[in-house]
Amino acid sequence: MRYLFVLLTMLTAAARADHAKPFNPADYPPAVQNALHYANEECDSQGGGAVTFAPDTVRKIDLTGDGRDDYIVDFRDTKCGDRESTYCGTGGCALDILVTWPDGSVRAVFDGYVRSYAIVAPPMKRGAARVIRFDLHGSYCGGFGAQVCVKEKAITATPFEFRKP
Repeated sequence: MRYLFVLLTMLTAAARADHAKPFNPADYPPAVQNALHYANEECDSQGGGAVTFAPDTVRKIDLTGDGRDDYIVDFRDTKCGDRESTYCGTGGCALDILVTWPDGSVRAVFDGYVRSYAIVAPPMKRGAARVIRFDLHGSYCGGFGAQVCVKEKAITATPFEFRKP
């Protein structure tokens, strides 16, 4: 009986994977499409090839606490032809954060390189902005590459960047 359950679980997972919707930039607002267009420009500048986006390249989530979808565009698993490191380096990978304004327009508030990010637990107060913890190149904290540099930022409609001391 246990083997039958395992087999059914595996078949269900395989069926879901077969029906997974492929990544399509046209599924997102024009500003997000423009951010994704960066991948094509960068790939062309490095000799070209087909750009392949990972299914989770764009994450849709309310970051500002206003009830509207915002977007995180993470190029970590994006490929240029057969090259996997086009969009990443020692400072991390290209990451864009775009927020949706009350008029429905979508605008970038962050465009930079991060080693990783994590959305801190949901805000305690309804309508409050979410905080993102960024792991950055050590130089953003006065160190060097391999050193740990963690910064946190509440995401609002105000653009931000990380500066080296």
